[in-house]
Amino acid sequence: MTKYQKKPVVVEAIQFDDKAETIIELQEKFGIDPVRVSYKDPDNPILIIETLEGEMRGSVGDYIIRGIHGELYPCKPDIFEETYTKVD
Repeated sequence: MTKYQKKPVVVEAIQFDDKAETIIELQEKFGIDPVRVSYKDPDNPILIIETLEGEMRGSVGDYIIRGIHGELYPCKPDIFEETYTKVD
């Protein structure tokens, strides 16, 4: 078996928290328009985003990542924190 190491990649990410500032940031920085949030369960709003694989859903606390080809996708906070470190 051959082993592989993931290449270092810098991505942009916004943590979804269902606040007006975050909705505006998703629109302005990621070009999501309209930002779609489902409130079927008012205590657990769900961000709905179109990805290369189809419609995906992000929960409050999830990071919305713009990948190296401009693709958007949600990532759970624990996976995000294990995978990425903040850069300046």
